Amino acid sequence: MKTKIQEIQNNSITKLTKKCFQMAVILLLSFTSIQAQDKKAKDLLNEVTAKIKSYDNIVIDFKYSLNNAKENINQDSKGNVTMKGNQYVLNFMGVTKIFDGQKTYTIVPEDEEVTVSKVNEKDDAAITPSKMLTFFNSGYKYNMDIVQNVKGRKIQYIKLAPTSAKDQRKEILLGIDVQTKHIYNLIETGKNGTKTTLTVNSFKTNQPLSKNQFTFVASKYPKYYINKLD
Repeated sequence: MKTKIQEIQNNSITKLTKKCFQMAVILLLSFTSIQAQDKKAKDLLNEVTAKIKSYDNIVIDFKYSLNNAKENINQDSKGNVTMKGNQYVLNFMGVTKIFDGQKTYTIVPEDEEVTVSKVNEKDDAAITPSKMLTFFNSGYKYNMDIVQNVKGRKIQYIKLAPTSAKDQRKEILLGIDVQTKHIYNLIETGKNGTKTTLTVNSFKTNQPLSKNQFTFVASKYPKYYINKLD
């Protein structure tokens, strides 16, 4: 029987992938279709969007923290993600996920296994480019929140609150570096008391990428079992 901590750890990679893409959504999404609840928040998000759209690719090193005081759970992990358009490579908790725009390849060295799956547009939990471009179009209220000084950096937070009572997230706080207009962190608080924080340690842009950066090359894994789900 799985313990509570095992269940949470098993969901960490999926949650982290969603958070990375939530971050990408906020970076790339045009907010012109959203009814403004806070003009200053909207203007700042638009500035971030305009800045990020000028980049060919983004490479982020991050820290991921999961905390639940009630369950006495404190988990910290590091990882990195490379994004270009709707493609990405995520390295987290010893697992590599490659999305080439059509299929996701989950590479688990510990098991010597690669799981290949197509993106199902009808799956509400699936991470798809189309969903990522419409994620914040509806269902959220957003407002300017607190300002913090982090090692000399002015971080302005924007609070996003789900409007649906069925949403298990209480709120999302997005921290933006006022000077660079880059995302500093993303804090998600659940109704069950679980708080997950994605903090950007390094934010690089327009990096020289391999032509096979987002391509799964089977020859690199000759002894791995290829599990094709579709």
